[in-house]
Amino acid sequence: MPKYHHVILSKEQREELLSLVSSGIESARTLTHARILLHADAAQQDAAWFDTEIAQALHVGLATVERIRRKFACGGLEAALYRKPQPKRLPEKMDGEAEAHLIALTCSAPPDGQKRWSLRLLAQEMVEMGYVDSLSHESVRTTLKKTNSSPG
Repeated sequence: MPKYHHVILSKEQREELLSLVSSGIESARTLTHARILLHADAAQQDAAWFDTEIAQALHVGLATVERIRRKFACGGLEAALYRKPQPKRLPEKMDGEAEAHLIALTCSAPPDGQKRWSLRLLAQEMVEMGYVDSLSHESVRTTLKKTNSSPG
């Protein structure tokens, strides 16, 4: 199968990868990716290895070698070596105390005119009672599911 993404390292990139591998300070994943790039380098004198040889020598899958080649060709050295930063997660709206109040509210009698608690009613009541600033019915559902509770 022909290679679509060729790895051609500059002298600086090759030296950087060699120092990275020889220091051994980075994570095992990063070091493995660096070794893959070093073996796949088409600019070296003794020619680049085949993907299957790299996969066998480094005990990784063939798809990993191909993926690292593609990341290098499309995004550069940093993209091939390191994970992309993950977006920040929002903090949970309900802490343990608010969850306890939600469960207690779920077990209590429903409001007048209602046969049972609905998720939207529970969310509205939690906001009215001042336990949380805002709360969606989906947050109520996941919290009750997590604690094996259910309204009604």
